[in-house]
Amino acid sequence: MPIHEMKQLLDTMENSVKLRSQARAERRALEAEREKHAFQEKLLIAAASKTELDGMSSSLKGKQDAVLRDQLMGLMMAGF
Repeated sequence: MPIHEMKQLLDTMENSVKLRSQARAERRALEAEREKHAFQEKLLIAAASKTELDGMSSSLKGKQDAVLRDQLMGLMMAGF
């Protein structure tokens, strides 16, 4: 095999390795982007859930305070 053919073969092999490496890197980048997006979605869901729970907690606290206030008013009106 002449030297120029061997050089062509080596160049072709080198290009093939580079292309495969680039394709793997692109696949990894796409997968990382998908994972990042999924993680951000989970964070948003968790934040919404926390906000909802905080609202429920505040509502319950307000109701408890109202009950205590009503009981206190009842006791004060009863003369205690």
